[in-house]
Amino acid sequence: MQKSIIYSISAIAMGSALIFPAHASETEAERGNEIVFADLRINVIGKLYDVEGISTHSVEEIDVSQDGLEKNLSQIAGLQQFRRSDARSAHPTSQGITMRGLGGNASSRTLLILDDVPQADPFGGWVAWPGYDAVNLGRIKILKGAGLVSMGQGAIAGAVELESLQERDHIEASLSYGNENSINAKASLSQKGFSVSGSYARGDGFVPINKSSRGLIDRGAKYEQAGIAIRQVAPLSDKVELQANMRAFTDNRDRGFQFSDNENSGVDASIRLVDKFSDWQWSALSYVQIRDFSTRFGSVGAGRNSVNLVLDQYNVPSTGLGAKFEIRPPLNDNAQLRIGAEWRRTIGETKENFFFTGLTPARNRNAGGQSDVFGAFVEGNVNVTDALLISIGGRADHWSMNNGFRKEINIADGSIRNDEIFADRSGWAGTARAGLAYDVTYDLKFRASAYTGWRLPTLNELYRPFRVGADATAANEALRPEYVKGAELGLDYERDNFSVSGTIFTNKLDNAIANVTISNGPGNFPGVGFVSGAGVYRQRQNLKATQSNGLEMKAAYNFNNVSLSANYAYVDAEIEAVGQSAALDGLRPAQVPKHFANAQMEYDGNKIGASINIKYLGNQFDDDQNLDLLKDALSVDAAIKINLSNNLRLEFSGENLFNKEIQAAYLGGGVFEIATPRSYWMTIRLGGIKYDK
Repeated sequence: MQKSIIYSISAIAMGSALIFPAHASETEAERGNEIVFADLRINVIGKLYDVEGISTHSVEEIDVSQDGLEKNLSQIAGLQQFRRSDARSAHPTSQGITMRGLGGNASSRTLLILDDVPQADPFGGWVAWPGYDAVNLGRIKILKGAGLVSMGQGAIAGAVELESLQERDHIEASLSYGNENSINAKASLSQKGFSVSGSYARGDGFVPINKSSRGLIDRGAKYEQAGIAIRQVAPLSDKVELQANMRAFTDNRDRGFQFSDNENSGVDASIRLVDKFSDWQWSALSYVQIRDFSTRFGSVGAGRNSVNLVLDQYNVPSTGLGAKFEIRPPLNDNAQLRIGAEWRRTIGETKENFFFTGLTPARNRNAGGQSDVFGAFVEGNVNVTDALLISIGGRADHWSMNNGFRKEINIADGSIRNDEIFADRSGWAGTARAGLAYDVTYDLKFRASAYTGWRLPTLNELYRPFRVGADATAANEALRPEYVKGAELGLDYERDNFSVSGTIFTNKLDNAIANVTISNGPGNFPGVGFVSGAGVYRQRQNLKATQSNGLEMKAAYNFNNVSLSANYAYVDAEIEAVGQSAALDGLRPAQVPKHFANAQMEYDGNKIGASINIKYLGNQFDDDQNLDLLKDALSVDAAIKINLSNNLRLEFSGENLFNKEIQAAYLGGGVFEIATPRSYWMTIRLGGIKYDK
């Protein structure tokens, strides 16, 4: 799928959105209050069924800032991407998210949800963060731990739940300029239930290699990213509301040397019908995700003075489809119940050339398949007393992996090297959670829960190989689903302007999928081809298990115009391995630090505001064998905001102000890929203008 197709679909979706009638949006009084049900909220008319704010989950809610979703989430200690780089320089396939040390490779083990629609790439499970820069978000909530029965497979470490901004008439815009000739721009318009917003970013980029190791091939990692989001909310009757969403994005990055370019683009569309006002509340959702991805890999020569093309994944198209229905029967004020069913399908393949002589490939590989999941769930909670809440839920899913294939041909004469059709597989998996929350005092709350969950291997893990530096990793069509079981205990204290919370947890992830070292180069290896003497051959495999235990703490204090917050996570994760991966037994999973910490201070005055953010990541290993250590990293960001008028603001900000070297990957021979160095930004922001007459 080419860019022209993306743009055509975007235009069609924009035109379709305009067909919906532009009804006046509800007033705040008409919207009524919110009902909290197992920590998922829906808008209702009338009484607030808050259950006194008690929650059986470990939940964090963060303010939505204009810094972008990826940076917003960096406030959460323990929530991490596979590598420390962000979407300006990271390879898109490394940007899966997880929590609580449940890593192993770059696939997401934390489910990202936007308005009830799963957001991870349908083929690879990674997150295209620039695709959310255009979306107007109203709420970001993080639910930690598995057992989220209404969300289903993939949420084995928890979920990040996003909600679109409630409809309000406004015009907002911002323009930022930074070093390396970087530009960020965003604008949004909303009127009477219809909103449209767009974003654009580009930069010449920094050189993502440690300074002492750079060679003739190294250059700035350029990027160019753009997106558009459209949302229409319209009442179909006095009870039923239609919510239509569309977004499209394109993301082009260069990794800082020739043959490292990649492109990630897509279109999402969803329609949801919601009855918020009947006794029997219900919602019905359907959605489609269309993605196209391409990337090239180069083999870097000695001294980083030459590079040769070794793999060209010129087209990796995929499609995600889904539907969900949920109903909430009317019960008394002390109990709630939700019942639902969901279906998801992913279809995708990788088309790639390899065994290059110069720029001429000798072989072509085409591999892919399809996965389906159909599940049904029921979840309820009840206030046993005014202080005690008990919740329980369960879900059963039937999964299948179908139509898997891999075909390789010699390009010169078209002869077939191999043509494999993989056997279809299917099975059942369950998700469950039981929890309680007890209001010990008005200020102090106790919570406890036990849970299970699971994740299906992505099509990327099953069928697509990849390279990082001289290392090559093969796919594995025989991978089995991952299963997690765990428990947690927590205390939450809140009084006046001060709050503090702590959670201890334990998780065991059976069949954890990891990139496992098989052999060192040089040599030709199945699924990847030639690996040089400087490289390592790995394959995605199921480990016996990963055990992860830890502690999470958060504190916040507000006084006058100043807010302070700090959070910390300790994760002790260890691999259990047998057989071919036995050498990994007792080691730490790749890219999982033991320590995470984040501290923030913000001042918000009438004319001027200021903020500082300090982030710490402990050391971590870049490889499964715990040989390649990435040093711990401390970075400091700061910003000053000057209000020029009620609707005009000037901002000055800086990232990694002390220019600390943040190691993101070890490439061998003392060469490290690094994350964002010191950078500065100036922003002019226009916002909050009422234009309705």
